Amino acid sequence: MPIAPNFTSILTRDWEINFLQCYPNGYLKYTELCNLFQLTAATHSEIGGISFSDMQEYNQAWVLSKMRVEIHRLPKWKDTVTVKTWINSLENSRSTRCLELYIGDEKIVGCETFWAVFNTTTRRPEALALPHEHFEKYPNQIAIEKPFSKINIAQELDLVHQRVVQLSDLDIVNHANSVKYLEWCMDCMEPQLLLNRSLKSFEMNYLKEVSHLDAIEIARNSNLFTIVKEGKTCFALELEF
Repeated sequence: MPIAPNFTSILTRDWEINFLQCYPNGYLKYTELCNLFQLTAATHSEIGGISFSDMQEYNQAWVLSKMRVEIHRLPKWKDTVTVKTWINSLENSRSTRCLELYIGDEKIVGCETFWAVFNTTTRRPEALALPHEHFEKYPNQIAIEKPFSKINIAQELDLVHQRVVQLSDLDIVNHANSVKYLEWCMDCMEPQLLLNRSLKSFEMNYLKEVSHLDAIEIARNSNLFTIVKEGKTCFALELEF
């Protein structure tokens, strides 16, 4: 679709937190926080003419490679939050997008995401085929205090769960949605670790896609989780409390 008349290089979007998005304690689930970020990024791509629909003309899509979230506090049921997003960098097949979540003027969550352009036919990365010069880039404007890191997965982990990827796990790119990996791991945690809202940050590295009916294994060592398919690590999650 063409660039929308209301396009701006920095987008803000308001969301009201509903009860389906909350834990039993009434606070926003960490997975739903990531969904809000994902939906806001998708909205910005759509009004800027680089959405999934636009990219599918070239058999392309954005896929998430890394994500870091730093949490000062969580919103709760009925709060209205504002998500602000902008592009830090975009070159060839790679882009860094920043996101912040506010209640009023208070920033309560910061997030940075690293995306790759993915050919949905070959399932390989490639340079973005669409023009993006109308997006101003903000290389000096960041949303998190600590930069991305490469999670160290070269350590012994214990198998905690096995599952088969279901249709409900898939998104429009026909693979497990990025938030599902986080959900699978957090479902293997002690509930009180999430309900007491002591989680300060989490970082995710996406290494390989998983698809419908793939058999996966979830392993854990304290605050580190991995998801493995056929002996190869597909995903790593590191939590900081």
